[in-house]
Amino acid sequence: MKSNYDVIIIGAGPAGIFTAIEMLKCGSQKKILIIEKGSAIENRRCPKHITGKCMNCKPYCHITTGFSGAGAFSDGKLSLSPEVGGDLPDLIGENLAAETIAYTDKIYLEFGADTKIEGIGNDDAVKRIRKRAIQAGLKLVDCPIRHLGTEKAQEIYYAIEQHLLKNGVDMMFGTECEDIILEDGKCLGVRLNTKEGKVEIKAPHTVVATGRRGADWLEKICYEHKIAHQPGTVDIGVRVEVRNEIMETVNNVLYESKLIGYPAPFKNKVRTFCQNPGGFVSQENYDNDLAVVNGHSYKELKSQNTNLAILCSHNFSEPFNQPIAYAQKVGELTNMLGDGKILVQRFGDILDGKRTWEKELSRSNIKPTLPDAVAGDITAAMPYRAMINIINFIQAVDHVVPGFASTETLLYSPELKFYSNKVKLDNDFNTNVEGLHCLGDSSGWTRGLMMASVMGVLMGRKLK
Repeated sequence: MKSNYDVIIIGAGPAGIFTAIEMLKCGSQKKILIIEKGSAIENRRCPKHITGKCMNCKPYCHITTGFSGAGAFSDGKLSLSPEVGGDLPDLIGENLAAETIAYTDKIYLEFGADTKIEGIGNDDAVKRIRKRAIQAGLKLVDCPIRHLGTEKAQEIYYAIEQHLLKNGVDMMFGTECEDIILEDGKCLGVRLNTKEGKVEIKAPHTVVATGRRGADWLEKICYEHKIAHQPGTVDIGVRVEVRNEIMETVNNVLYESKLIGYPAPFKNKVRTFCQNPGGFVSQENYDNDLAVVNGHSYKELKSQNTNLAILCSHNFSEPFNQPIAYAQKVGELTNMLGDGKILVQRFGDILDGKRTWEKELSRSNIKPTLPDAVAGDITAAMPYRAMINIINFIQAVDHVVPGFASTETLLYSPELKFYSNKVKLDNDFNTNVEGLHCLGDSSGWTRGLMMASVMGVLMGRKLK
């Protein structure tokens, strides 16, 4: 094991691996180490398709942790617009963001991404959908999408992993970064927990790219080492599932309808996210056995349903500074009601003020694609403000997509998106600690595969 590198990257998600890819493309001869607490992508296996239920894998959930992060088991959608994916354009400028999206997209194509782009070439149909959205008080962001597919994304990221290894990038899997090493205001490297024990590795540049999975770890590091940051946003919401027939027009025209609203009375930002035509609702497990809901969409395997997230953004001000812990508590309450599993409830039952029973689900047109979800009452755990925002937003979407707010529409909970406190960065992604950089969702500046990858590309150019 080497004790010195030129660049250490903590986290093998898109931001981290695209930093290394771009350094190689620029001809860099620097020694690069990627540290990942999960497994190599070829060793990531979710047993649920065999067992039929979540096995709560230890020490980490294979869906959320490992090479390529949650991207390997997500629906694998690349959003090709700077309007989608976080606040990075505010930091680097919209033109550079758009240019780098196009550049990064070509890299994905080189590694086998589908050449088809969803959501383009239907201008008249998009105008009709946008008109209905405006009438409902919503904004439609018609973003071109390159859909990798859950199973194809794993193949693409495996090809990337092998490319990095063959070109001299060292990787340490099953290795947890305990802390960074600081001396006289400079970051000199990292302290690691390995199978052989605790070790220190030094480097003049340390890149934190731990993704949403490492948001709470980075929050702790920021407080302990006085890394300049501000409380970030957390998204609390539900995953909605309807029949494909309800979403047919939007699925065919846009593939993913990105709708944004600020429903009365609270005017919080509420948005749709991660739409999966013919997809499957899934469960992910975080630390402390926190079960959260997500959605997958395969290239080949299809269901009769479409699922998407509805997320309510929460921005907290002083004196409160623990947004991640707040969202985790909401998730824990929901898990408690579901005996550690995901809760599902019909929208009509929420409006009627009653829980949903299993027999009612069995009579519905919509068959849940997460079969081990527990029928119950998500309103018993969801904060009032978030629940009212979600209800009013669903009813607004019903004007755009008739039938969306039907009695049988399914709501799964909790859908939580953890983003680190937004780290204060300059245009070179430097923190106030010399030699320390933060990228991707862990920086608080991006949300999703493409923008995290873009930030990695730009970091790679600066470190070459």
